[in-house]
Amino acid sequence: MTPTLSTALTERLNCRYPIICAGMGGPARAELAAAVSEAGGFGLLGMVRESPALIAGEIAEVRRRTDKPFGVNLIPFATEPKLLQDELAVCLEQRVPAMCFFWDVYPEVVAQAKKAGCLVLYQVGSLEDALRAEAAGADVIILQGVEAGGHVRARLPLAVLLREVAGQVRVPLVASGGIGDGRGLLAALALGADGVQCGTAFLASAESFAHDYHKQRIIAAKAGDTVHTDLFAINWPPNSPVRVLRNSVTEQADTLWGHHPDKLPRIVIGDEEGRPLHQYGTDSPLRSTTGDFEKMALYAGEGAALVSTVRPAAEIIASMMQEAEDALRRVAAAFR
Repeated sequence: MTPTLSTALTERLNCRYPIICAGMGGPARAELAAAVSEAGGFGLLGMVRESPALIAGEIAEVRRRTDKPFGVNLIPFATEPKLLQDELAVCLEQRVPAMCFFWDVYPEVVAQAKKAGCLVLYQVGSLEDALRAEAAGADVIILQGVEAGGHVRARLPLAVLLREVAGQVRVPLVASGGIGDGRGLLAALALGADGVQCGTAFLASAESFAHDYHKQRIIAAKAGDTVHTDLFAINWPPNSPVRVLRNSVTEQADTLWGHHPDKLPRIVIGDEEGRPLHQYGTDSPLRSTTGDFEKMALYAGEGAALVSTVRPAAEIIASMMQEAEDALRRVAAAFR
């Protein structure tokens, strides 16, 4: 039987395991979020800059698949204010259990979600923003280290940030960035976290909406195969670095830093349901994407080297918990 683990996070989120699936825009749709929650973790829908109609449909599909708690991830910083309000409105109308926000802290958005009765998770990359999010009313702080895949708010390694933030906030603290197995979970708990958030491990899951090409590139990745850069910038505000797998675009670039989205060339390399996708864009390849996948933003964290096969989300969670228990047993034995 898969071991269980009770922490301040599982109590706050009402889930069995202290494992959150990151609300990755694109890959984290209803199939993945529901699978994670049903398996005892906490699933997040990645609904960044999606239409209210799509969001409503995805929320309904999660509820069709599971009766367990889940949340919706939005990014106020990267979303036009009117669209953000429309997105938030449909989430609150549908009475989602939790909202997750990322990047800069927007106290008014937190207050709006809290007033509607939502739990609020806020992903940040520094002690200063962790304190701001808690002061704004966040119920859970997700602390992202520079090892994380996708858009990266942090500039320091997760282990350094955890030592700095643990004990400084009173709400449950979640570690995110480079964690893909049970040993990483146990290490995060030892450093003061109450749970972990995983992106890359679930991006490569069977239920992820990511394109198979993206999943296979993660599986093939070795340690050191990711790069931290602002080269993929089109469609996001300036100065928003990402972590991606190396590809021909990163290898041929004169520099990985100093790129402004308005100054990058518009070279069409794909299509997403009628919308052109550009080289240097922030879109990653999804099941519904066509084009030159190799040149797209292949998001992955430093934990990509830990992913060796496409597995169901429930299997990923079960193996993480078993690995954490095994690692704890080894540590306990060393102290006898």
